Amino acid sequence: MTAKRLNVGVVGVGRLGRVYAQDLAQRVPNARLAAVADLKPDLARQFAADFGVPKWYTGHLEMLEDPDVEAVAVISSTSTHRDVVVDAIRKGKPVFCEKPMAISLAQAEEVLGLVESQGAFLQMGFQRRFDAAYLGAKKKVDEGVIGTPVVLTSTSRDPFRPPLEFCDPKVSGGLIADMGIHDFDVARMFMGEVKTVHAIGGTLAYPEMKSVGDIDNAIIDMVFESGALGAVHLSRNAVFGYDIRAEVWGTKGSLQIGYHRQTPILVMTREGITHDVVPYFMERFEVAYLTQIQDFVNNVLAGRGPSISGADAVAAMRISLAATRSQREGRTVEVAEVDARGA
Repeated sequence: MTAKRLNVGVVGVGRLGRVYAQDLAQRVPNARLAAVADLKPDLARQFAADFGVPKWYTGHLEMLEDPDVEAVAVISSTSTHRDVVVDAIRKGKPVFCEKPMAISLAQAEEVLGLVESQGAFLQMGFQRRFDAAYLGAKKKVDEGVIGTPVVLTSTSRDPFRPPLEFCDPKVSGGLIADMGIHDFDVARMFMGEVKTVHAIGGTLAYPEMKSVGDIDNAIIDMVFESGALGAVHLSRNAVFGYDIRAEVWGTKGSLQIGYHRQTPILVMTREGITHDVVPYFMERFEVAYLTQIQDFVNNVLAGRGPSISGADAVAAMRISLAATRSQREGRTVEVAEVDARGA
């Protein structure tokens, strides 16, 4: 008897979409990549030809009409997420969506409301929750190895800035929303809900980013509902490599998550001891991305709920918006004061 496989369609086969689509085509045994769609026809056509995908489309609406497509992975540009997710839910398709769910809190809450009213399946993409280091640390925290967590620090540093058109907050949401949302999700994973944030930031390394109204470095202090403390460090100019780390301090010890050295080799000469660094996000999180999309497929086939819900995505977005407001207004912001009307 042949095991059940889930026929998945991928919307968006750009840089990250291509990663998910390749995993579904080649590395997720209980999935079948049934179709791809992209607004750039050449991308969809070429990907389908390269990986033996039976169908390709130039628009997601056409793909959603395909009865062979049982579930949808939305990896298109951020500004399209809301529309694609809503259309897929209305067609009764289980959905995986890369963060963020939408470009605004109002849109995200609209999607969440539709998910709840329709009883739809929506799993959000926050790949750090599927990384072995973060998972291992969470297990130790839950086991009480470090006692009660009291302080969390989370660091996200890119080796270079994205293209200016992406840096525009109207497109990406800006540094704090685009990059920091991962750290805020990790903060909730380890420490619970965030009560207040206070952010500072500036355009310090790339003066040209001022032309689109974004910053390239930020520090966000947090106070959790429990009274525990946290700090998030964000940067676009870690010129040596991709620097993603975290530390959880508890009453009995601490946990360090992440690493600088990609290859376990030290070069030791008279001049000193050197090693390589993590080049960029795919080298650091390749396995986490695969594990995440595999988890989505497993959950849909087993009839389970999503591992990361739309509510989780909205909560992380709300923190990022509160931090963005704090940085712009120069004051401490209660996360609870951020709502869809004022976001």
